[in-house]
Amino acid sequence: MGHAGMAATAVRYLRSVGAATTAAPGAPAGALPRPDLRAVRDDERLPVAPGEFRRVLGHFASGVTVVTACDADGPAGFACQSFASLSLDPPLVSFMVARTSTTWPRIARAGAFCVNILGAEQGALCRGFAVSGADKFAGVAYGDAPATGSPLLDSVPAWIDCRIHAVHTGGDHLIVVGRVEALGAAEEGEPLLFHRGAFGRFSR
Repeated sequence: MGHAGMAATAVRYLRSVGAATTAAPGAPAGALPRPDLRAVRDDERLPVAPGEFRRVLGHFASGVTVVTACDADGPAGFACQSFASLSLDPPLVSFMVARTSTTWPRIARAGAFCVNILGAEQGALCRGFAVSGADKFAGVAYGDAPATGSPLLDSVPAWIDCRIHAVHTGGDHLIVVGRVEALGAAEEGEPLLFHRGAFGRFSR
């Protein structure tokens, strides 16, 4: 599937959930509606309390990334922990994004994205991209990823340049699959880790 086909897949998905696929110049991208997806009736007890779910899952340490794209309104990006490799042949990666995200519609319109894997000293950079509504790229140095032109942040230890391959629903999140077009990594550099609500670093 070419670039146009991948972008069309994302647009078809957005249309299927009733989201706008075009925006007036200068207008902010809107969030997708929160789905009404429940496994229990309103009068039944939830099988797992949301707070307990977050507490227990917080024990799983993960790397931290910033997923970026560039649409007609300029660069866009958000901090993302839920990134993973998916397939070797073809080379696919995935990330999960909340359906209420205001950044996701811009990535979908771009049809491409770059996963910037953050290093141990880039906690402040991650916090900047985790803030909603701010100019996340203010003071942030970046170039163009070689295949898609998505923002490639300076000094990240590794990056993966992708085009959107598929989008799946997953409760209150979307599962975005990207086909890898280019990637690179520094010879050295320790990862930024996230565990139980705090940043940390790997020690050998």
